[in-house]
Amino acid sequence: MNNAPSSRVAATTSKETEIKLTNVARASLEELLADFRDYLRVGDLQICDKDSKEALFVRDLGRRTPQTFEFYREFAETRPAEVIANIAICLIHQTNYLLDQ
Repeated sequence: MNNAPSSRVAATTSKETEIKLTNVARASLEELLADFRDYLRVGDLQICDKDSKEALFVRDLGRRTPQTFEFYREFAETRPAEVIANIAICLIHQTNYLLDQ
């Protein structure tokens, strides 16, 4: 007698796991987003509008490949904390968009 789960059960379990992990990722990103917004708010720093030239620039960067830290290293090492926090906010929004797809 074969005790292995059917492919349908395995596919269902896999899909359920994928949904759970996606929800964990989403919750973590939302918490990180709130932290960056709080940092900017408490420091009385600007939160860029989603259609600002800065945000559009970062969104364009997010479409380039490969996406590695090295790609963003210059920004992280040469820009003030306010700019880096806004870059992170834009990238979090892009990641959430991709999770929705």
